[in-house]
Amino acid sequence: MKLVLITSVNQFKQQIQKILKNCNIQNYSFQDVVGHKDISSVADRGNWFVGDRFESNSITFFAMVPASIVDCLFEEVERFNSNLESLSRIHLSILNIEKTNDV
Repeated sequence: MKLVLITSVNQFKQQIQKILKNCNIQNYSFQDVVGHKDISSVADRGNWFVGDRFESNSITFFAMVPASIVDCLFEEVERFNSNLESLSRIHLSILNIEKTNDV
C-alpha cells in the first residue's frame, strides 16, 4: 500500500477528482488548506505594498492505494501539468505505508 498526497490550488479540485477516477481511486479524502510561500527574498523592500509572504487557497487530497496504481497517477498528473499555462500545478507525493490494519 501507498499513501498518496496531492496538493494544488483550489481551482484544480475537479481535475484532480477526474484524475483519481481515471486511475480507479474511488476512496479518498480532501481538505482545504492555506498554501504559504515566503517571498521575502524577492519582495521589493522599497515598495511598502509588497508583503514578504504569499498565501493561496489550496487543497490536499489523501488516499491509500495499491502500489500498482502509482504509475497511473504520475502519468495523469504529468499530463495535466505539461498542458498548463500557469505557474500553479498539481504536486504529487507517494509515501510507503509500513503497516496498516486495512485488508
